[in-house]
Amino acid sequence: MWFVALGLLLVLLKWAEFGVVASWSWWAVLAPFGVAVLWWAWADASGYTKRQQMRKIEERVAERRKKNLDALGLKERRRR
Repeated sequence: MWFVALGLLLVLLKWAEFGVVASWSWWAVLAPFGVAVLWWAWADASGYTKRQQMRKIEERVAERRKKNLDALGLKERRRR
């Protein structure tokens, strides 16, 4: 996501002919978009994206369980 934001910023600066970016080639300006595509391809192929989704779901489940136990007035049991 950061690469896409950086790419958009560079494109806007190039289009507005602002600062040093105005003298850069379009290849250099558009390079962050290529890096973003490579990142997403690697993240999907390696399973990184799926692991991050599973981690977020587990955190939400644990938080919801803790919240429900607190609402019932029970202490959270510790696993052995």
